[in-house]
Amino acid sequence: MIKALIFDLDGVIVDTAKYHYLAWKELADSLGFEFTKQHNERLKGVSRVKSLEILLEIGNLSFSEEKKHEFAVNKNKKYLEYVTKMDSSEILSGVINFIEDAKANNIKIALGSASKNAMTILKQIDILKYFDAVIDGTSVSKAKPDPEVFLKGAEALGMKPSECIVFEDAQAGVEAAINGGFYCVGIGGEEELGEANYLMSGFENINYKKIIEIIL
Repeated sequence: MIKALIFDLDGVIVDTAKYHYLAWKELADSLGFEFTKQHNERLKGVSRVKSLEILLEIGNLSFSEEKKHEFAVNKNKKYLEYVTKMDSSEILSGVINFIEDAKANNIKIALGSASKNAMTILKQIDILKYFDAVIDGTSVSKAKPDPEVFLKGAEALGMKPSECIVFEDAQAGVEAAINGGFYCVGIGGEEELGEANYLMSGFENINYKKIIEIIL
């Protein structure tokens, strides 16, 4: 029986990937190499530290740990400049109706995100009130595809993984959900998210009961 839903943040509830891209691109530009939107796909669902490693690999560059820390901090400052200007208009279509419907039927809601800025974003777009638990990058030590973030989310809700559905838009996130024993709905295409139990393009014209019927 499904008793809880666990949502990733970026690309599922809001599209902050564009702001990550702009911030990473600015760093790449300053280091003298091109960073494309296609490159940025490799960073989806990946921690900030790992994202920086991928970016430097793309640029074929190597730096000291101290310098890499400086890059990561500066990138995050630039990213925060963007997200602190966000508002509720940036919530993806259908998400709020979906969550409200689930909560009206006593379904618990958690966030499971690699982002260390998740709380800032949830407050900025005024949806923190919907979440019974928030597990983000400040709460975990292992990056997706390790299932730690989702396992902690389920634990915070008092649920077993088999009682939860995870909503993810990144391959690493889908793998994390499957690795943890969760049901998983992928938001996106089959090529990247084929391991998910069900795929959909977004939350419009669907409710949680329909998802459960399809998955179970």
